[in-house]
Amino acid sequence: MDLLKQINELDFALLQSFSTKHDRPWGALFLNEHQPDYYDANHAYVSEQPEHPEKVIDEVVSFYRSHSITPRFYLDYIDSLTSFIAQLKNNGFQYEEIPQPIQLWNKELTSLSIPDHVTVEKVNNTNYHDASWVECQIKEFGGKAVREKAFETEFKDNRYTHYLLKVNGKPSSTACLFVHKNQGRIESVATIEKNRGKGLIGFVLHHIQKEAQMMQLEKLWVHPINEQVEKVYSRYAFATIHILQSGHAFLDGKSIKGIHE
Repeated sequence: MDLLKQINELDFALLQSFSTKHDRPWGALFLNEHQPDYYDANHAYVSEQPEHPEKVIDEVVSFYRSHSITPRFYLDYIDSLTSFIAQLKNNGFQYEEIPQPIQLWNKELTSLSIPDHVTVEKVNNTNYHDASWVECQIKEFGGKAVREKAFETEFKDNRYTHYLLKVNGKPSSTACLFVHKNQGRIESVATIEKNRGKGLIGFVLHHIQKEAQMMQLEKLWVHPINEQVEKVYSRYAFATIHILQSGHAFLDGKSIKGIHE
């Protein structure tokens, strides 16, 4: 299996851990009625030019409007979708292009010495609320309205392992490892605002890399949300092996770039 197929397989497995996938001849519909504002859980996926683009757009709009959810499309291989994107714009969709770096761990462990005042621990019933609190502070995750329910869903799924970093015993950073078959993907990497810029994420990444070694995972991936984060991960043996050029078309609400700003 080539790398892009592995990336897509893991991506779909991750999406279906919190959203129901409805296959269509032209792509797929993802739906989670309990999380209507969670973009990743509620979108139409298209990667090839539809034979009847207007019918696809009408179907998607009707489907999501019937659930009181904003109609939106996630588009891959956008160079082959130029006419479809034009049709979406003609139908009133806003559109943005998002370069998505894909990074792969080279299986080397960076030499790190965790200071005594910093601890990294797996999330369990005891520290669950501390970890949830951290992630609900992160505006890039959509804030409490989105992340609180999403975190609860992930915690109940044994494919996810969440980690909490504390500084002087106080919750500060989180990350999680999602495992599908022999692949892992690091998600939900976050630090509360007052503790950013102190290198804390490196300790969490290092801990997860050691866990991945013990699990004997064949590959460990991470998808940084921007170039700045990409540079941070590159310090910890993650190399950018591909940049996906994806598109996001939406009728209402914020853009993905707007959420990340």
